[in-house]
Amino acid sequence: MTYEEIWHRLAVAHGMGEAKALTRMLLEEKFDMSFADILCGGIEQLSAVNAAWLNCAVSRLEHQEPIQYVLGWAWFCGHRFDVQPGVLIPRPETEWIVDRVVDIVNTIGSSQLRILDIGTGSGCIAISIKKALPEAYVEAWDISDEVLAIASANAQKLEADVKFCCHDALSVEADATHWDIIVSNPPYICDSERVDMDANVLDHEPSTALFVPDSDPLLFYRAITRYALSTLRKDGYLLFECNTKYAVNTATMMKKEGMGCADVADDCFGLPRFVDAKL
Repeated sequence: MTYEEIWHRLAVAHGMGEAKALTRMLLEEKFDMSFADILCGGIEQLSAVNAAWLNCAVSRLEHQEPIQYVLGWAWFCGHRFDVQPGVLIPRPETEWIVDRVVDIVNTIGSSQLRILDIGTGSGCIAISIKKALPEAYVEAWDISDEVLAIASANAQKLEADVKFCCHDALSVEADATHWDIIVSNPPYICDSERVDMDANVLDHEPSTALFVPDSDPLLFYRAITRYALSTLRKDGYLLFECNTKYAVNTATMMKKEGMGCADVADDCFGLPRFVDAKL
């Protein structure tokens, strides 16, 4: 195959611009090719094993499987996280949560804090926080043992000492544990929004990590807020990533539940995606 042959195959499902970008990303990430290498016949010089892998990868992309699953990894906060079907793919906008936690800790002036990530998925948030704040105690929860195994493997690979626990965010009960910061990127897409979603997300990423009932879009936010109110230390923080349609509603709910303040923050695309609350 050549570069032109690959992107022409992908253009049927993705359009020309995205097809070219996917082709470059695939070759650059997997085979460390520069664009000059690609244009100068680097693909034709691949071994038979690598050529077979590439053909399979292109076929998967033709069926709109996310390239992160095809490669087996995604980048987040400068670290490479292994991902596979069943684990939500890390998004660049979510890095805001990590940056905000670091800002909070720098403001407080103590890095020896207790930080909890609820619904950790690949572990990208918790692990990135631990890498940035090595003195902090970081714990991460998820409902799936299989997902936690992937997150734990990522932590081991990245040498991040994070404790992983299996908990259901909707049924966890407060105990004697106290946290300084709780963060979460829970399911927040309403079932009715499926019709507007791209097939590469809808058909491949885990629905349990994406969707909530139309009747209660704040289902997870309310449960986590109530847990936080019982376990956060005085002046503790609760940070959420939200559905941009419900960020203001989320902040309002948190204030009504008892958080002292809750402010909406925009993501890197200028959309209201985060709520930053303090007890």
